[in-house]
Amino acid sequence: MIAASSNGLSQIKAGAGARPILAAANHVRGDAMKAGNVMTRSVATVRPDTPVFDAVRLMLDRRISGLPVVDADGALVGIVTEGDFLHRAELDTERQRPRWLSFLLGPGRLAREYVGTHGRRTEEIMTRAVIAVGPEASLADVVQLMDKHRIKRVPVIRDGRLVGIVSRADLLRALIRKATAEPRAEDTSDAAIEGRINAEIERQPWGPATMTHVVVQQGVAELQGVLIDDRERDALRVLVENEPGVTRVLDRLSTIEAMTGTVVQSAPDR
Repeated sequence: MIAASSNGLSQIKAGAGARPILAAANHVRGDAMKAGNVMTRSVATVRPDTPVFDAVRLMLDRRISGLPVVDADGALVGIVTEGDFLHRAELDTERQRPRWLSFLLGPGRLAREYVGTHGRRTEEIMTRAVIAVGPEASLADVVQLMDKHRIKRVPVIRDGRLVGIVSRADLLRALIRKATAEPRAEDTSDAAIEGRINAEIERQPWGPATMTHVVVQQGVAELQGVLIDDRERDALRVLVENEPGVTRVLDRLSTIEAMTGTVVQSAPDR
């Protein structure tokens, strides 16, 4: 069941007994890449009653590490991944615990684990609480969910039904497409390049805008000023190298010790 909430998030109940799960908000900038732009649309899936070893064979055949589980109507009810097969009785990899810890965990927890290590149907081992997004969710939302929940893939749903999936591989493909796309036309005059670089430094939370400045002449960008953290040097160089029209970067920055003003790193390009 999916219910919209006032903050743009959705809570999804993926089967009986599942805890609520969070789907990313669909509030994105107009130029932001969305889940629907990069997702895999032809998704390999299994049904809740699919034998677990059929699910394993499908993952091996497709060279994928996870499968959404859908019901007869195409509604997402769970997900099964490689991790669900790590502790199997067939491999003698069941969790072994001291008797005192088993006592503390209680029979209910141990019984649930037994189902996971011996279950024959996908519904017995799958994760019912699935993290999902809508097609309009930004890639920033998707990656934030991957980081927060330590997952490798995020199903994409519309009206409760699975319409795609975004995996790490999909993000890599999107990265390559973005990197090799035709760059948009920019004013490549020295003044325009210099203005964009210095404005970008000011926008960055780490940017030492008050202590550094970039001057551009004939496409050569010269970094001037002082730093109090030498790690900012690499960040500034990367920022400038990413600006269209820059042909070379000269590092005339010095790093000083914040308390004494002592120079600890002279400018490499004097």
